[in-house]
Amino acid sequence: MTTLSNNNKSESFKNVQNVFTQHMRDPDNNPAPEGVEDRRIGVYRELVYNNIQSFIGNSFPVLRKITADEQWHRMLRDYVSRHKSHTPLFPKMPQEFLQYLEHERGEHPEDPPFLLELCHYEWLEIALSIDTRDIDLSNIDQKGNLLEDIPVLNPISIALAYTWPVHEISPKNIPDNPPNEKTYIIVYRKKNDEVGFIVLNPVSAKLIEYLQANEKQTGREILTKIACELKHPDPDVVIQGGQEIMQGFLIKDILLGTKQ
Repeated sequence: MTTLSNNNKSESFKNVQNVFTQHMRDPDNNPAPEGVEDRRIGVYRELVYNNIQSFIGNSFPVLRKITADEQWHRMLRDYVSRHKSHTPLFPKMPQEFLQYLEHERGEHPEDPPFLLELCHYEWLEIALSIDTRDIDLSNIDQKGNLLEDIPVLNPISIALAYTWPVHEISPKNIPDNPPNEKTYIIVYRKKNDEVGFIVLNPVSAKLIEYLQANEKQTGREILTKIACELKHPDPDVVIQGGQEIMQGFLIKDILLGTKQ
C-alpha cells in the first residue's frame, strides 16, 4: 500500500479547493468536485450567491429597485464569476462591485447609461459611513467669522459633478437623456456620524472647490475671487450670498468653523 506524502496531500487538497471555489463562482461552466452529492454542494452554491447578491442589493438600493429581477441576477452572476476581489471584508464589497462595473463589465445594451454614476453616488454614502477618521475640532473655532477668518471644510466630505441627476433616479423617474447642466453634489458625514448630501448650484460648487484646497484665504477673499470670475457688477452681492451659503454649510456640518 502506498501512502501520500504531506506535500502530495496538500497539493491534492488545494486542487479540491480550487475546483470547489471555481464551481461556487460559476457553476454553469465549472463542474463540482468529484464525489460530492449535488444536493449538498447546492446548499453552499446558493448560500454563497444569495449572500453576495443580497448584500450588493442592500448596498445599492436604487439600482436594485430599478433593475428587473432577471437582469439583476444576470449581472450579479457575471460579477461573482468574473471579479476577483482584493479584500475578504464584506463592507468593502460595494467598492469591489463598483470596480467591476467600471473596469470589467463592459458594454451591455440592457444597462442604463447612468449605471456607473448612480452606483458611485450610492457607494459614497457607504464609503463615508465606514471612514475610520474622526472629525478633529481641536484647532477649529466653531463660532469663528466665516468671512474674515479662514473657513475649514469637513474633511469627511466628497463633492462631485455628475452628468446624470443621480439623486433623483427612482423607479418612477428613470431619465432617458442627461440634462444640459451637470449635477453638483456634496456628500458628507456629520459630527453625529450621520451621512447627508445636498445638491450644489454652480456658485456653491465653485465655493466648495476653493474651500477644499484653501489654507490661507479668508471667506471674503474666496468669495471676492468668485465674484471676479463671474464678472459680477456688484461683488458685495456675491459676498453676501456666499456668506449665507457658508452659514448653511456650517449648520449642516459641511463647514466645521474657522482656523484658530
